[in-house]
Amino acid sequence: MTARRFITLLCVLALVPALAGPASAHGLIGQRFFPATLAIDDPFVADELSMPTVNSIRLPGDGTLDNRPTKQTDISAEFSKRLTPDLGISLAPSYSFFDAEHGPLTKGFDNLEVSLKYVFWKSAEHETLLSAGVAWEVGGTGSKLIADSFDTATPQFFFGKGFGDLPDAMEFFKPGALTGAIGLGIPTRRHTKHYVLDDNDNVLTLRDLNPQTVNWGFSVQYNLQYLQSFVRDIGLPAPFNRMIPLVEFAMQTPIEGPQAGHTTGTINPGVIWFGRYMQLSLEAVVPANSRTGRNLGVLGQIHFYLDDIAPQIFTWTPFNGILGPTQPR
Repeated sequence: MTARRFITLLCVLALVPALAGPASAHGLIGQRFFPATLAIDDPFVADELSMPTVNSIRLPGDGTLDNRPTKQTDISAEFSKRLTPDLGISLAPSYSFFDAEHGPLTKGFDNLEVSLKYVFWKSAEHETLLSAGVAWEVGGTGSKLIADSFDTATPQFFFGKGFGDLPDAMEFFKPGALTGAIGLGIPTRRHTKHYVLDDNDNVLTLRDLNPQTVNWGFSVQYNLQYLQSFVRDIGLPAPFNRMIPLVEFAMQTPIEGPQAGHTTGTINPGVIWFGRYMQLSLEAVVPANSRTGRNLGVLGQIHFYLDDIAPQIFTWTPFNGILGPTQPR
């Protein structure tokens, strides 16, 4: 990261705390616990660590030498820290492997992603929270074989809504919840140049558009612990009584260039188990359409609640002191 980018980030962090006010605890709004989702970002801020997150899928390619069928495996981590009760920052490095069919193995770090998120509205009665933020992919921090040399900024909006306020006649719908996110990826470089030789060995300069892309998605969740504790105890034993079956939809839609309007993405059914200090998650990765591919993948994650593991260490903030544990002792 260059000195200019680092100074810019510090200036942003110095300005935004003035907007922050009191907030709810990590992943909690009213009686609702929102887990950390895998394919899309969740709407809350917290002191937490996801490590590792492993995503593996076989990309179809088009049969040409430059675009062979390839198995892609991404291993990533994310460290998130609250700066105030409502404001958080996240750092997310990742390492990728591209194993091309009858071709070389390419591997290396992707660009570092830095994110800010601010929870600006919440209702405990309606189990609802709204947040906004910006993600910054810092160009040039990853391997030249893997990562772009330019930055991409993505302003984002997030929401979470639990159904606990439904009437009692719909009691078995109350454990359900929705979360969602939408953002616009804006590359700082409009075109990327590369050079090729024509049939007469003349050098040609090609300019590929780096399109703006809408990144959007949502999750549908059903919290079995909520069912047992706040709706009706149906006698689920451990570990099922702390599971959250869910389906995530993670999509990308370019809004310019030759692929404008052509959505790609995945549908990820899976389950999350959560305890006091951590959660374990596993999802299938199902291509949403033929443009995405036809092969199934897998996505798994180990996630740690740092604010409950060691609150005296991890919940210290530069503006509000020690916030303390976020789940009742």
